[in-house]
Amino acid sequence: MAATLGGMENFGFETRAIHAGQGTDPRTGAVIVPIYQTSTYAQDGVGGTRDGDYEYSRTANPTRTALEAQLASLEGARHGLAFASGMAASDSVLRSVLRPGDHLVLGNDAYGGTFRLIDKVLTGWGIGYTVTDLSEVASVRAAIRPETKLIWCESPSNPLLGIADIAALAEAAHDAGARLVVDNTFATPYLQNPLALGADIVVHSTTKYLGGHSDVVGGAVLTNEDELREQLFFLRNASGAVPGPFDAWLTLRGVKTLAVRMERHCDNAELVAEALAAHPKVTKVYYPGLAEHPGHEVAAKQMSRFGGMISFRHADGESGALAAAARTSLFTLAESLGGIESLIEHPGRMTHASTSGSLLEVPDDLLRLSVGIEDASDLITDLRHALK
Repeated sequence: MAATLGGMENFGFETRAIHAGQGTDPRTGAVIVPIYQTSTYAQDGVGGTRDGDYEYSRTANPTRTALEAQLASLEGARHGLAFASGMAASDSVLRSVLRPGDHLVLGNDAYGGTFRLIDKVLTGWGIGYTVTDLSEVASVRAAIRPETKLIWCESPSNPLLGIADIAALAEAAHDAGARLVVDNTFATPYLQNPLALGADIVVHSTTKYLGGHSDVVGGAVLTNEDELREQLFFLRNASGAVPGPFDAWLTLRGVKTLAVRMERHCDNAELVAEALAAHPKVTKVYYPGLAEHPGHEVAAKQMSRFGGMISFRHADGESGALAAAARTSLFTLAESLGGIESLIEHPGRMTHASTSGSLLEVPDDLLRLSVGIEDASDLITDLRHALK
């Protein structure tokens, strides 16, 4: 296995993204962590592994270990675990923390896949949930029951870019003997560190900004809790929801440029949001970087910048939104987000179709943008053409 660099906690984010867990290979001097494309490892006698952790790649793989060390460093966590997808990571957290009869509090603007998992799968296992506005801490406290074990938070949320006060939610959770989970996919550890704000668990779809190039699917869980790490590790090994070594390697490579990419995503999104806010065919823009956003002050307090995601509502309703989505050239009509290329989607019919008829149902005139790192003026021109 490649030698790793220790004592990285005092280095800057960009340095840790490139070096944490990723020293040169001691045998060859390779400067990049190899893809350990192997399913099993030779043992020095029965049960005698040569490097401590490696006997079978479902359990552990050196490329995956490097990714986990990298992500843990960036989130300021003691432990990082990589998963086959963001949903596998979320599912493992929920099944590790909750038992039949337990209850969780969920935001009223959550990712459709998370809602589907909770509403269609976990309720059949005897888990209850309450939906509330996470930006109102009083509403959250009112939703907590004696059996509440978890508050599940997205900030910024998907797709309405809602902002929750993570520190205040952590206090509310801990007062009730519950844990706070923050899905940090939209913000990334470059813009926000929920563990430092009091959260207990952070989850990511590494498919998005961390991978950054729309070429890999993965997920991650970060925590400072030793016992929870062991529970997650056991469940992941038992269920097999692991990323392959090439997927881990692609994510490692993507994270190395996260800082520079996020700066450009933020630069472009700020300009696109301002252009949309001034357009006559747009009735509302959801972007926490705008001063009129209700969560702007909280976002400015807990984020270093405001991210690359924007949603907006079309003045001509659903038909206008669908027509605009069909007319873009640079913005590709597709699900997912966080890649270098710009994407547009209609949440009501695409990523959030599972919320139809529920308290999480999204407006049918809503469009969501993942603003890429192209020339901002070209992106604005493309949107103006689509909105004509």
